[in-house]
Amino acid sequence: MAVTNKDESSIPNASSSPIFISADSLCSILTHQTLINHFRSTLPQASAVLQTTIRQHYPLSSSSSLLLMPCWPSSPSLPYVGVKLVTHFPQNSALNLPGVQGSYVLFSSTTGQTLASMDSTELTLYRTSCVSGLASKYLARQDSQVLVMVGAGALAPHLIKAHLSAVPSLRKVFIWNRTVEKATALADKLKENGEFAGVSFEGCGCLDEVVGLGDIVSCATNSEKPLVKGERLKAGAHLDLVGSFKPSMMECDDEAIRRGRVFVDNEAAIVEAGELVGAFERGVIKKDEIRGCLVELVRGDKIGRTSSDHITVFKSVGSAVVDMIAAQLVYETYIRS
Repeated sequence: MAVTNKDESSIPNASSSPIFISADSLCSILTHQTLINHFRSTLPQASAVLQTTIRQHYPLSSSSSLLLMPCWPSSPSLPYVGVKLVTHFPQNSALNLPGVQGSYVLFSSTTGQTLASMDSTELTLYRTSCVSGLASKYLARQDSQVLVMVGAGALAPHLIKAHLSAVPSLRKVFIWNRTVEKATALADKLKENGEFAGVSFEGCGCLDEVVGLGDIVSCATNSEKPLVKGERLKAGAHLDLVGSFKPSMMECDDEAIRRGRVFVDNEAAIVEAGELVGAFERGVIKKDEIRGCLVELVRGDKIGRTSSDHITVFKSVGSAVVDMIAAQLVYETYIRS
């Protein structure tokens, strides 16, 4: 990890006033490729020393909620305590505002001193997408050509960039959204960006027509009804499910779960994700049929893909561990710049 076996006196800026890292500063520090690599190299050790609780979720209304995600170390090798405070207001899309907003606060684990506060909206977008990107390194076919992005919200461009960074063979991206104009606008923006040479981007209005083309199908929506039909997934596809984080939400049907080799980012997905909770209740799969979690893939304890024909499914709900690792990278890069 970037910080190992350091005492508090060796951490730059530890004795000065807390710093604020804006969204613009955070975006200038992070790239999807850099964060994917950082997760890959630090996740096994971090998972062994960082302690967390199940995400605390408090409903504010029928659709909005407050989430708290604390994290603290059991070893001085990572000298931080962190808390992410997040609000989820899905109706914000109508106001052209992010549905997920918040702050991440970093403390010294030695003195309790506040070190930094940073924009957690962008932090969450980067860490969520890069967790999916890292998973696709292990679960997607490395000759994948077509990515289907389901949803065109704030997370969609990050997921697209993370998957393109993780699987450089991708050459075509279809973007679907209920409002096709949003899908087309995102496709046009990515074309103009020119970050990924040789990759074409196209907005589309019929998900059923394109989902079967996807070597990777990535979903980031607030849907409470299945969008991806398992029967339409091609042999060898990788299905990446990001949007749901409570039992009432789901982005795919039971057939997708039944056909797939299912992996999760962490054990919380088993009790929080609607796709899995519903599948367990209906007897589609059993909990012990979940193949493993992300850190087991990274460590090599579990093998993700053993056949080019297997359908793989990765369900993520987020964790305070990857929040901490991402915040660590941002903070240490910022104070040394």
